Amino acid sequence: MKAVLLLALRATTGALLIIWGVLRVMTPQTAVGLSEKYYGGMISADALIMPLAYGQIALGALVILGFLRKVIYPLQAIVLVGGAAAIWKYLADPLGLYLLTPETNKLLFFPSTTVAVASLIIIFFKEYDRIALDRLLTKA
Repeated sequence: MKAVLLLALRATTGALLIIWGVLRVMTPQTAVGLSEKYYGGMISADALIMPLAYGQIALGALVILGFLRKVIYPLQAIVLVGGAAAIWKYLADPLGLYLLTPETNKLLFFPSTTVAVASLIIIFFKEYDRIALDRLLTKA
């Protein structure tokens, strides 16, 4: 059951990365706007948007497959934990009680904490992650 649940966790966190990447590919101007508003413009350069979007799609697919886990899982954690860290005010004050106002809070950002923790669970429970492509390939 642990392996099945880890596969489900990989499938959902990987799918999220794919969805975000596809949205960036389809609407690069939205990606720039989000970067400017929430991430201090760190990834707003036109030369970065598409490579990062396609990289995010590939990362999500590799997470779902469980391939190259030693490298891919930490990369996923960097993306998801880093993304959550960048919006820390919205996570620390989801109701807009002390860091934000009720008008500026973004309650829908709070699930980013769950996704960030999920990426860490995938890393630290890797020994139970038996339904993974790289593990299946090494048994052959």
